[in-house]
Amino acid sequence: MRNNNRKNDEMRPLTLEVGFNPYAEGSCLVKCGNTHVICTASVDEKVPPFLKGQGRGWVTAEYGMLPRSTATRMDREAVRGQSGRTQEIQRLIGRALRMAVDMEALGEQTIKIDCDVIQADGGTRTASVTGGFVALAQAISKMHAKKPFAKYPLKDTICAISCGICDGEARLDLEYEEDSTAETDANFVMTGAGKIVEIQGTAEGAPFSGDDFLSLLNLAQKAGKDITDMQKKVLNLDD
Repeated sequence: MRNNNRKNDEMRPLTLEVGFNPYAEGSCLVKCGNTHVICTASVDEKVPPFLKGQGRGWVTAEYGMLPRSTATRMDREAVRGQSGRTQEIQRLIGRALRMAVDMEALGEQTIKIDCDVIQADGGTRTASVTGGFVALAQAISKMHAKKPFAKYPLKDTICAISCGICDGEARLDLEYEEDSTAETDANFVMTGAGKIVEIQGTAEGAPFSGDDFLSLLNLAQKAGKDITDMQKKVLNLDD
């Protein structure tokens, strides 16, 4: 039996607290079990040099873990330098959230999403995508209220969830204890319409079969619907 008597297809308790940071254009404190991430969205009225003059906007992300977000203290990356893991995760978050936005409709503005892990127990990247979207959507709403867009830039919702195979069983939303010993580890990023944005899947202990993959995909898509419903509820988005 899993911790808290969770079933294999059951997520940890998920909460999305919108407007957690009063200074950012958009913010969300996402709690997925014992994984807690502060996501903020900041608007910059310019774009990177490679987009200048093209009439298109940009969405990018940064990710980091605080020193005592884990059982033992880690040095700040501002001191020891950014790890390859951090770079890979923040690029994933940026790619995922860009799929939610019509860049031409956004215009020459950049929205920067900061995801700061204050407590980690597995699934920090997927929680960051889910909470990062909420912050992004809130920022776009505030931008529209201040100066209406000719075409609203938000195309769809984006969420993410982890899955894995542990002790030969497909499980949803892995905690660190499960994630660290899983035979297969996978992360799914999906739109609110149920389409796949990105899949990261790795055989940690033994190769997995096509049937194993479909089991993980089914778990992720079922959870994706529930997460999307929660995002829409906290953001007051119509279907």
